[in-house]
Amino acid sequence: MIAIIPARGGSKGLPKKNIKLLNGIPLICHTIKTALESKSIHRVIVSTDDEEIAKISKNCGADVPFMRPISLAMDDSMVMDTYFHVIDKIREETKSQIDSFVALLPTVPLRLADDIDNAVKIFKSYNADSVISVVKAPVPIEWHRKITNKGILENYLPEFNATRNRQEFKEAYVPNGSIYVFRVEPLRSKREYYNKKTYPYIMPSERSVDIDYSSDFEWAEFLLKKKLNE
Repeated sequence: MIAIIPARGGSKGLPKKNIKLLNGIPLICHTIKTALESKSIHRVIVSTDDEEIAKISKNCGADVPFMRPISLAMDDSMVMDTYFHVIDKIREETKSQIDSFVALLPTVPLRLADDIDNAVKIFKSYNADSVISVVKAPVPIEWHRKITNKGILENYLPEFNATRNRQEFKEAYVPNGSIYVFRVEPLRSKREYYNKKTYPYIMPSERSVDIDYSSDFEWAEFLLKKKLNE
């Protein structure tokens, strides 16, 4: 199975974050290294529009067989279309059909190779259309609130009983952006990540840091150094 790592150059929240050094290593290289260690992945491909990202990715061991078109690297571009671009280009060049693939975002650097392998195992065991990594939500969804146009704080859900203990609520999970395993045909035809054959791969919070801002970066670096010291 191939792994696709999408990494465009135009980051707004944290400029050049994909190649910013995390514990002395470019951020994207943490994901490349983990993908190369995975037993489920036979080829690691980085899709980027940025020459510097491409050079660093190659030095870290990934393939960058072609550059991403600018039209797929805009702020409003859908990363799903980047996946299809990679799949279609590989099919043109190798004449081989790709039925499924793993997508790994470079902004979630603390995943393990075992995480990838376990997600792929779930994908194959259940003949899934997709497996998406998630992390347990810090609070039940019933605790969420919204602010109205008049500035009033209201329940996010229409029904909520504040007297219930936390243990009475169902656990909620949110995607952590770390691992996606997709079957190509349903993804292309429905253009949806989720359907009735989508299964979760649950990850702990300490491996689910998604870097958007400098504070996320600092937290990821702290966790990484803590792990190395242990």
